Amino acid sequence: MQASTFTVKGNTGFGLQNRRILQGVSDLRSRNLAGKSLRMTERNSCFGVSMDSASMGIELGRARRTVQSVFGSSAKARSHRVRAAGKDIEDAAPLKVQGQSSGSVLPYVGVACLGAILFGYHLGVVNGALEYLAKDLGIAENTVIQGWIVSTVLAGAFVGSFTGGVLADKFGRTKTFILDAIPLSVGAFLCTTAQSVQAMIIGRLLTGIGIGISSAIVPLYISEISPTEIRGTLGTVNQLFICIGILVALVVGLPLSGNPSWWRTMFGLALIPSVLLAIGMAFSPESPRWLYQQGRISEAETSIKRLYGKEKVAEVMGDLEASARGSSEPDAGWLDLFSSRYRKVVSIGAAMFLLQQLAGINAVVYYSTAVFRSAGITSDVAASALVGAANVFGTTVASSLMDKQGRKSLLLISYTGMAASMMLLSLSFTWKVLTPYSGTLAVLGTVLYVLSFSLGAGPVPALLLPEIFASRIRAKAVALSLGVHWIMNFFIGLYFLSIVTKFGISTVYMGFALSCLVAVVYITGNVVETKGRSLEEIERELSPAI
Repeated sequence: MQASTFTVKGNTGFGLQNRRILQGVSDLRSRNLAGKSLRMTERNSCFGVSMDSASMGIELGRARRTVQSVFGSSAKARSHRVRAAGKDIEDAAPLKVQGQSSGSVLPYVGVACLGAILFGYHLGVVNGALEYLAKDLGIAENTVIQGWIVSTVLAGAFVGSFTGGVLADKFGRTKTFILDAIPLSVGAFLCTTAQSVQAMIIGRLLTGIGIGISSAIVPLYISEISPTEIRGTLGTVNQLFICIGILVALVVGLPLSGNPSWWRTMFGLALIPSVLLAIGMAFSPESPRWLYQQGRISEAETSIKRLYGKEKVAEVMGDLEASARGSSEPDAGWLDLFSSRYRKVVSIGAAMFLLQQLAGINAVVYYSTAVFRSAGITSDVAASALVGAANVFGTTVASSLMDKQGRKSLLLISYTGMAASMMLLSLSFTWKVLTPYSGTLAVLGTVLYVLSFSLGAGPVPALLLPEIFASRIRAKAVALSLGVHWIMNFFIGLYFLSIVTKFGISTVYMGFALSCLVAVVYITGNVVETKGRSLEEIERELSPAI
């Protein structure tokens, strides 16, 4: 669950400061760029569902006026870097819009979100299927092999997360999506037809590589084709679709109790969105930013026409040109991440994902069905589906609070709630007085835990990292943070069952609770609030020039 994956290359296109709208008009060559953004409403379609600008089909909890800005606006913005006082300063302002756009980015965002759905589906599908595939493959008593089946996908994701950005830079965003469909499809097919543990592990490894690539290119593509005003919200939409993918995987597992061989169908269903992703991206426009960086100017103009309408070509092209001229400081190397200038901020980014995993979220996602069964709940798969629904609900609520409560406060609320929920779960398995209610408390505690996670610990890191990382280190710093995420995810998935067998579920849950309390202390002392602050303010505080 992640998710929290947001990789932005170079920040030479549209900026990330979607909260700051500057008034006035000045020359494109000057340091401060501003414009007025006109908000329009229009009819759009995502996944074939008709909707107006006030609705996505799934309520994101935002006020009507904000959502109209999100899905009906054609306002463009950019990030413009200049050198001042020896620092790399970023500022963002929307481009001036003279009329209603004849293009729309929403259908292409919908296609990209198929990658996010697959991300969540492959993480969650093993939850209900593990017991049944273990019996079919003859490993019902071998928790170590079962752990490898769970965790191999995470090892593949670690590899994919580092290669996704490289492929996207070399071949383009849409072609990388099409290439990504290959390991996703082949992996799903091998899992569906596996007659041995080796075939299953290879299939899981390939799907892991596929979702690792998706974790990098889905938010990258969305950020590069979307107006600045909606980039933060669409970052939450990416996380929302990951949660939806997990929920779909849990719901698809409901027929397992009556049909044990259904687990093969569960893995096979992932072939459908994989193929649709490849087909959809074959007809989707390439990122104008990437095309411009490759010197393919005419193709960039064609892409802009499809995304925003022909009346926006001059504006967007002018923005890309000005942004390219404004880039002064070269991209940092890997060793620069550990320099005195960036060491602190990079450590904060890595810690966000380290703490996220030590809090136990993926152990809950992968093994909630087994935990519910041990608590005596007969409808264990249905209970796990309830957990997935809580995750989706919490993420929609978080999207409306992100720019109101602030990132740091949501993280603190989230980890505090997670700690309390884990303590409740731990006590429900140990206090004899609670034994008659252990089943109910197991469901209640797990749902509250996932709900708390989805309010902050899940979506905030994906939005926070692009804000705290300076532009010249952003791509590599995010890749490093994702690497920490997938490594921890791998080991937790691999050893969770073995540790539970040795120490008991109550002790493990109490360990997760303590990790959440450590996170509260760390966030209080190290994470800065980025709500309402410009990137230059954040950079001056976290990455001052030497």
